[in-house]
Amino acid sequence: MIAPHMVFSGLVLRPFADTDADAFAAAVVESVASVSPWMGWCTSDYTAADALEWFAMCRAGQAAGTAFEFGIFDQQSGDFLGGAGLNDIRMLHRFCNLGYWVRQSRQGQGVASRCVQALAAHAFGALDLHRVEIVVAVGNAASLAVAAKSGALDERIARNRLCIDGRAVDAHVFSLISAHGAAPEYRVLPH
Repeated sequence: MIAPHMVFSGLVLRPFADTDADAFAAAVVESVASVSPWMGWCTSDYTAADALEWFAMCRAGQAAGTAFEFGIFDQQSGDFLGGAGLNDIRMLHRFCNLGYWVRQSRQGQGVASRCVQALAAHAFGALDLHRVEIVVAVGNAASLAVAAKSGALDERIARNRLCIDGRAVDAHVFSLISAHGAAPEYRVLPH
C-alpha cells in the first residue's frame, strides 16, 4: 500500500522526501532539550545524512507493510513541524503503534493531537486495524498529555517497555480501538 498524503486540521502528513533532510535535521537539533530525553536519536549533532538514513528506513517499512511514517507540515506555510507514524504494524492481530514528535518551536499548539486523530482514522479506515497503541515513557508529561487528550485509554504501565539510549524504561501503554466511534475525516491528496 502506498502511504497517502493526508490533510487534516491545518496539517499535511506525507511520506518524507529526500529534499526534507535539511529541514528535518534542523528541527531535530532545535528540539534536543525537549525531545532527546525520550528519543535517543535526537542529538545536537544530527545531520541531513542521518535524516536520509531514516527516510530510507521509512521507505523500507512502507514497502514491507510494517510502517507508515510521515513528515508533518503546516498546510499554509509548508513549514516542517515534526514526524508521526504508524509502525510495528501487526496484521495478524490487526494492531500497530502510533508515535509522534514535534519540533520545539511548535510544541504546545495541538500538532501532535491532530496527528493522532488523522493517523488513527487512517489505521481504522484504510488499514482496517482494530487497535492502535501509543507507548509513552513514564515521566514524558507532554506525550502523556497528547495521548490522554486524544481519547486513548491508559491501560497499564509496562515494565522495561521502551529502550532509550540503551536503558530500559517503564512506559504507559495507551490504546485507541475502532469501536470508539466514527473516526475524524481527513482528505487524501493525489501524489
